[in-house]
Amino acid sequence: MSHAPRQIRTPQPAFDGEWPDRTQDVSNVGDACVVHGSGDFDLADLIAVRGRFPGRHVTLDGDVITVWPPVRQQ
Repeated sequence: MSHAPRQIRTPQPAFDGEWPDRTQDVSNVGDACVVHGSGDFDLADLIAVRGRFPGRHVTLDGDVITVWPPVRQQ
């Protein structure tokens, strides 16, 4: 099961849709989005977050999923 965005603590407006079960909070650091979990996220969680941010680099490090800022073209 997933949580509705209104159930997630975040200083930023929540996105439409749902977050992985383990999500405790979602925050923005500059243009990056950082998702913190109550335990380690798994591959399915990573794939779900990647689906929310097409074209963005998304990484998983245990209980943190990071959506990196878009690459700036010069």
